[in-house]
Amino acid sequence: MADTLKGRAPRARAPQAGAALDARRRAQRRKRRLAVLFVLPAVLLLGALVVYPVLFSVGRSLFDASGEQFVGAANYTEIFQDPATLKAIRNSTIWVVVAPVLLTGLGLMLAVLTEKVRWATAFKLVLFLPMAVSFLAAGIIFRLAYEQNPDRGVLNAVVVAAHDAFEDPAAYPTARVREQSGLAGKTGGPYATEETVRPGSPVSLGFVGVAPDAVPADARPAKAPAGGDGIGGVAYLDFVPGGGGTQGKVDPAEKGLPGMTVEAVHDGKVAATATTAADGSFRFDGLADGEYTVRLPASNFAAPYQGVNWLGPALVTPAIIGAYLWVWTGFAMVLIGAGLAAIPRDALEAARMDGATEGQIFRRITVPLLAPVLTVVFVTLVINVMKVFDLVYIIAPGPVQEEANVLATRMWLVSFGGGNDQGLGSALSVLLLLLVVPAMIFNVRRFRRSRS
Repeated sequence: MADTLKGRAPRARAPQAGAALDARRRAQRRKRRLAVLFVLPAVLLLGALVVYPVLFSVGRSLFDASGEQFVGAANYTEIFQDPATLKAIRNSTIWVVVAPVLLTGLGLMLAVLTEKVRWATAFKLVLFLPMAVSFLAAGIIFRLAYEQNPDRGVLNAVVVAAHDAFEDPAAYPTARVREQSGLAGKTGGPYATEETVRPGSPVSLGFVGVAPDAVPADARPAKAPAGGDGIGGVAYLDFVPGGGGTQGKVDPAEKGLPGMTVEAVHDGKVAATATTAADGSFRFDGLADGEYTVRLPASNFAAPYQGVNWLGPALVTPAIIGAYLWVWTGFAMVLIGAGLAAIPRDALEAARMDGATEGQIFRRITVPLLAPVLTVVFVTLVINVMKVFDLVYIIAPGPVQEEANVLATRMWLVSFGGGNDQGLGSALSVLLLLLVVPAMIFNVRRFRRSRS
């Protein structure tokens, strides 16, 4: 009887176990269908916005500009033969090498320093604020800041102010001599008397081209030169506001030009130097008898210092990288600061108790422990700078646009900005994708390893 019961029990439980297994399978199938239902919109969106454009670009890169003739790898060959495209590749390389390194270094330095300041949160907020500004707005800001005219460009205003603090600007940069004035020289100086003079001979040096409001405030009416033992003379503005006066003669309404440097030259050497007074007069006393030439050095007429040509061919790429640093430094600082906050403090305290200096702690403890975070920040920035477009396109002026181009801007210009060669543009986009993908794969693998 017991054996019979024992033999029947498994047969009674078998249908129940099968039903439970079927129920679990149906539940898993429902979960899968539900998961597919939720994932499907994202997959469709990913396919429409990423997969299809990539495949279309790869296919389009194999055709000519019109898209009708198959050219194979000709577009890819042209990439490495076109000087403008090679220049864009060179600039992209500079961006990848310079910008991420500087940003990671600045972010690390600022993250460490903010731990030492009292208002760390406010400091981080100020540095992070540029991240809220679009690249378009940042480009406009820095395009204005880099203006060559110091009256508009804030950077050149600072540079010019610092320069003029150590070197006085020329008093009369626009002054020029009037024809038949007895002075000879090219525009901008130096000017010298056409005929030699001897001691006791007066000299009149008339100039034009100086606006009345540009004459120094302490200038007084010019006085006709008087005779004497030495060489005397007057430098004056040979112009009467409103008209009148006699050309080549000192009139009562004409102003002297104070502050000019005047030289007496004998046998090619400077024998004496004088500076004009408020009424423009000057005198050389104690000169030996002989013939002299009165000369006004070019320093009197030098054009004012205009600062640095930030957006010239030589500096346009570093200038744009500077704008990029302004935007992204806060990002690097905040990420590295978060990693810094996670460092075990007992390791730092133990090192201090062992007599390590702050520099040794930073090099041998802080940086090694932050290595994963620094790598993530660096790789993320590498991916980002490969795609930079807005800043380059907005900040670089038209004449130097080619000098500043990177792969992204070159791709746009070739395809839509006048080149109208979407075959070559597609080849450039594929090249850009191939350069970005390894960095993306590296980042994804690091994220997976950090979770495991």
